[in-house]
Amino acid sequence: MTYNEICNALAEAEIENNRGEASMLICRFCNINKADLLLRHDEDFDCPELTDAVTKRCQHYPLQYILGYWDFCHETYRVNENTLIPRQDTEKLVELAVRLAPDNARIIDLCTGSGCVAISTLAARQDCRAVAVDLFPETLEVARENAELNGVGDRLGFLAENVLFSDFMEELGSFDCILSNPPYIETKQIPLLDEELSFEPEAALDGGDDGLDFYRVIIGEYGKYLTDGGIMLLEIGCDQAKEVSSIAYSAGMRCEIFKDYGGNDRVAYLRFAPRSNISSEDIADGIGV
Repeated sequence: MTYNEICNALAEAEIENNRGEASMLICRFCNINKADLLLRHDEDFDCPELTDAVTKRCQHYPLQYILGYWDFCHETYRVNENTLIPRQDTEKLVELAVRLAPDNARIIDLCTGSGCVAISTLAARQDCRAVAVDLFPETLEVARENAELNGVGDRLGFLAENVLFSDFMEELGSFDCILSNPPYIETKQIPLLDEELSFEPEAALDGGDDGLDFYRVIIGEYGKYLTDGGIMLLEIGCDQAKEVSSIAYSAGMRCEIFKDYGGNDRVAYLRFAPRSNISSEDIADGIGV
């Protein structure tokens, strides 16, 4: 298949960035770089792996899983069907963690998946250490490989636990920073998601009937494991700011919402504060300032 033939096949399958993806697939499976490809657009790349990859992509199998890796922040991550694909929206969570985590912070990343949140935070903050928690051992194995790949393996530990049950925290002690990109899609919405999302682990997407199950547990039960002055940073759905802020207020925490690079509500920043410091207007809005 030539570059143009691959572009046409992807376009017919309604792959929006067909030219960019054709380039990535050829470079990945034919072991050439983008500069060389510019001079070889008419070449017939006789590569069974490339043909298989194009066929999968035309069936809307995620490009990231086909490539086997994806870039996030300043790092590169191995990804497969055991992990949620790292997305640019989540980079806002890392940006805030890097900026707001206390010096020499002890961090825990709940629902770590590929490990991208903890790993990119540690890569930018050499003074910090972290524990990454996920339910599935096979997912943690990918995260462990990513930690080594990105040079933070000596500062990141891994734990297979169900985040919805916080008992395991008793043995870990307190943390300066709790991070999480938990499942937050309503169960009834899962079958309605874009086709490509059907290949990603459902357990990393399903946040319960109203999408808020993990926020109730993390905010309500993990807050007691924060050190004095400790912070919690949680990725949220773009329409969940009011509900998450209300959960935070009920737990005695202040909540500030940050937008992602697309202008959507994306990260909840939580700290403990006296209830008297939260105004009636904040309560009405569901957001503590």
